Amino acid sequence: MKQIPQISSGIAGPLGVLHLPRLWQKLILSARGKLADGYDACGQGYDQMVLDALGLDREKTIQFVTGSLPSYPLFEKWILDQCGGSVDAAAVEKLNAAIRGYEHADSTRRAILDACGIVDDGTIRDAVSLNNLDDWTEFYNSVR
Repeated sequence: MKQIPQISSGIAGPLGVLHLPRLWQKLILSARGKLADGYDACGQGYDQMVLDALGLDREKTIQFVTGSLPSYPLFEKWILDQCGGSVDAAAVEKLNAAIRGYEHADSTRRAILDACGIVDDGTIRDAVSLNNLDDWTEFYNSVR
């Protein structure tokens, strides 16, 4: 059975990097053929932003996760190994601020809220919250 990723982009692991646990989950699900249709294992949005901020090679990261299926702590250990033992705190804070502050286009926001049955009164604007609502709606629809 294919699965909707349920880790929010607004969640960070011990390294403090928002979205990193979600990227790991999507790569693991994809490697097992269980990532729900319509979800990129490693897309060009938040996924690529995380890779860029950490200075990780995209293909090497995908190959590591899909080839070895590490636990999340082992994934973070591998990242530290790739980064010389520590991540750039300023780069992580800049990334986290960009993730928290990103807003979808008006048309995307309206489509997500409409699918959720929520009136678009302009109060839900950030992409993390909208993506959460989208995931939860997709999950709900998949189990009804």
